[in-house]
Amino acid sequence: MITVSDVTLRFGTKTLFKDVNLKFINNECYGIVGANGAGKSTFLKLLSGEIETTHGSIIIPKNERVSILEQDHYKYDEETAIDVVIMGNKKLYDIREEKNRLYEKVEFTEQDGIKLGELEAEFLEMNGWDSETDASKLLANLGISNNYHYLKMKELENNDKVKVLLAKSLFQNPDILLLDEPTNNLDYDAVNWLSEFIINYPNCVIVVSHDRHFLNNVCTNIVDIDYGRMTLYKGNYDFFVESNELMQKQIKDANKKREEKIKELKDFIARFSANASKSKQATSRKKILDSIVLEELVPSSRKYPYIDFKFEKGNAKEVLNVSNLTVELDGEKLLNKISFTILKGDKVAILGNNIQKTLLFDILTKKLKYTKGEIKFCVNAKVSYFESDNTEYFKCNETILEWISKFKKIDDEEVLRGFLGRMLFSGDDVKKKVLVLSGGEKARLMFSKMMLEEPNFLILDEPTNHLDLESITSLNKGMERFQGEIIFTSGDYELNNRVSNRIIEILDDGTIIDKRCSYEDYLNDPKIKELRNKINK
Repeated sequence: MITVSDVTLRFGTKTLFKDVNLKFINNECYGIVGANGAGKSTFLKLLSGEIETTHGSIIIPKNERVSILEQDHYKYDEETAIDVVIMGNKKLYDIREEKNRLYEKVEFTEQDGIKLGELEAEFLEMNGWDSETDASKLLANLGISNNYHYLKMKELENNDKVKVLLAKSLFQNPDILLLDEPTNNLDYDAVNWLSEFIINYPNCVIVVSHDRHFLNNVCTNIVDIDYGRMTLYKGNYDFFVESNELMQKQIKDANKKREEKIKELKDFIARFSANASKSKQATSRKKILDSIVLEELVPSSRKYPYIDFKFEKGNAKEVLNVSNLTVELDGEKLLNKISFTILKGDKVAILGNNIQKTLLFDILTKKLKYTKGEIKFCVNAKVSYFESDNTEYFKCNETILEWISKFKKIDDEEVLRGFLGRMLFSGDDVKKKVLVLSGGEKARLMFSKMMLEEPNFLILDEPTNHLDLESITSLNKGMERFQGEIIFTSGDYELNNRVSNRIIEILDDGTIIDKRCSYEDYLNDPKIKELRNKINK
């Protein structure tokens, strides 16, 4: 259990949290939500003891083990994956290392023997002899095969490093589990396993995530950080959103009634305060007026960009035809004679590994050439591409206003400022150099560019990377409203499920599965699971 009492945290003159009082208990999963910069990750660092409070206390019983998901993928480069996982229980790992050191001594003293006996007893009590087996099970459950368990971390792909660090945080069921964006770079099967793990976890879990589906699945409580205050809501993320909206509406409605009553009382007082026969009533009304308090309605720190893709002319019935497209790299067929036709109204989620998906998108948008196969868009198709790596677009010394002006000539600067304001670039923000923008700001600028281009065909490669929940929600709605055609790939379950009406998965052998159905139905189709498992490595 964690008890947070009167906690305040300041950085210089900025107050991040003030007078926070919360309790986190076992058998519960708490999702921490709030706008970018609200302090979600910082709050986890407070709970883990990495940073200290400015005021107040955080109390964790001494015998309880706290584990936090680390973010540095290069910290353990010289260690094997299995050893990194076991490091999740530092005390156990240190005992194992001390035992090994003593066993390797050339001159073994009587004192060494006594010490070794004590260590062996403690190691046995902590189930140390099962530690490698337990660590291997965690890695396997997260999709890392046995062949990789004894490789050094520097030999693993980044996605596998993420999984190893996640397994480290879960190792031997810590009493308090702190997870900061645990689903980043995880495939569907790994996310699904992690969800089940947390749902059945007997101890306390506190998680920060931009994955709405994950938060809905695992969270029993939501802690909302808004303007330095923290409010606890029972239920999952969707219930929190509905509860918060309802609460704001109730406050507005109650204030409206109070304002009407105040006006009524003021009118009465003004009419009759000089009338002797009504003076007592006027005085009584004034006392009532003085007692009416309007509840403070603090505007939320959350800001939603307005993402809305519009176009002038729609496409033909057959918008895009891909026939026998084949691409080889070092003798491996990344795309193997793939053929599909995009029809009017199609919104297609592309699944597969990142290299294959981006390769397909780069070919469709003529960034890369192909030698085998045929690609043909209809005459009216106007394509706009959101690239997963947009670095090249921002290698310039332009301001936001100068940068966006390149994509559509608008003589009235105020019109352009208004447009940027809807994308959360207001006031002097438009004078910021694009070189110094965050990943989320660059993504919003890319969406701004695409909206100004007025395309009728969108290609989006991981558009939710770097976005906060509010921007993801806005993008989700914008893609749902869009009347043209979309091909996209995203790790966001809700976006895939709400937007797509068709799934194309690129398998490891370069062939595809093409099915017109929802994302959820596709993932749960037993025949597709069987085919995927048969072909994928």
